[in-house]
Amino acid sequence: MFARKIQKYIQEKKLFAPSDKILVALSGGADSVALLCVLRQLGYECVCAHCNFHLRGEESDRDEAFVRALCEERNIPLCVTHFDTEAYARQNKLSIEMAARELRYAWFEQIRVQTHAAVTAVAHHRDDSVETFLLNMVRGTGINGLKGIAPVNGHVVRPLLTMGRTEILDYLASQKQPYVTDSTNLEDVYARNKLRLDVLPVLREINPAADENIAGTAARLAEVEKIYRRAVEEACRRVTDGEGRIRIGRLQEEVSPQCVLFELLHPKGFNAAQLADIYRSLSHGSGKLFYSETFVLLRDREYLLLRPRDEKEEKPPVLHRSVRMKDAGFVLPRDRHVACLDADKVSEPLTLRKWHSGDRFVPFGMKGFKSVRDYLRDRKLSLFEKENQYVVCAGNEIVWVVNERPDGRFCVTDETKTVLLLSVSAEE
Repeated sequence: MFARKIQKYIQEKKLFAPSDKILVALSGGADSVALLCVLRQLGYECVCAHCNFHLRGEESDRDEAFVRALCEERNIPLCVTHFDTEAYARQNKLSIEMAARELRYAWFEQIRVQTHAAVTAVAHHRDDSVETFLLNMVRGTGINGLKGIAPVNGHVVRPLLTMGRTEILDYLASQKQPYVTDSTNLEDVYARNKLRLDVLPVLREINPAADENIAGTAARLAEVEKIYRRAVEEACRRVTDGEGRIRIGRLQEEVSPQCVLFELLHPKGFNAAQLADIYRSLSHGSGKLFYSETFVLLRDREYLLLRPRDEKEEKPPVLHRSVRMKDAGFVLPRDRHVACLDADKVSEPLTLRKWHSGDRFVPFGMKGFKSVRDYLRDRKLSLFEKENQYVVCAGNEIVWVVNERPDGRFCVTDETKTVLLLSVSAEE
């Protein structure tokens, strides 16, 4: 019965074909041993991969020895690797769990390619999916986090997702197949273990079918998510205007602006409380900043503007200059990206820098001085744009607010004989 249910699930989810070679992630625990046994029972060609993370001392070496003996006994090819997991976690500022996950999946894919296996089969089962559902719900998530564990993720497949832990142990007992036990699974140190050892038993007291019901709900939500995903992707396209620019007006026209905000910003590290604050800011003035670990969001006038926090200082633009005689054929360019100045009025050397508080100039077409700060404010530039605004100076005088407006005192007039043309670019 166990094998038939697994075969039906493989076919239903189209995990792999009968002729495919399968790389089995074999830890030596009950789940992975059951996975290997049932796939072999069903006639699939298997090759195994085992990771020794060196996290449990002699127990880690015991697991490796068990796996080697099992594969030798059954004449199954085996690949083994060793990781300094703690060092990797320190170097990459990861938890031990996340470090082990990154290491093993990267290595599994490498071995899958080397052994010409079609997929990598891992032994997550229904109880793991239930724990993931509950863990995501407790931490806070969107509908995507309530789907449980997916049966297929790229080249990784999970044939045991239809089976519970008890069914797996019963299968191993019927096969008289030994396995090893990870002692850390019996400690409620980690959040997932707390759910497994403390929370789920209480839920089963309330309803013995709690696992099946939660798994069923997750499966239905996985189908609902397909419809939701298409609708929300269309909404996200409607409200975004280029990379990192969300149009506030269009966002507020959506059926559920908060939902669209969640899908756009939660992947950038903004939590539920921050998203609520961002949503409330839509009804107030501009200028407020919000920070996740990796991004900063600005509530500007018409947009929410997003950029990476660790964005390195951009290289300053390069100032280009040319001089030409103002003859009968000269036509004044009408392009704010080119400044046309009277060369005889501009003293050398010219310098290009970011604007400073207190900078003033006489905007072309206006009378009297205006602070650069007030000019940029009147131009309704965002805080991010203001931070990256450059000016060209001749001595202590600003002659051009770059790509905005020249200083009228230095502009071309009827008396001008020689024209100084200025422009900037990202490269020489």
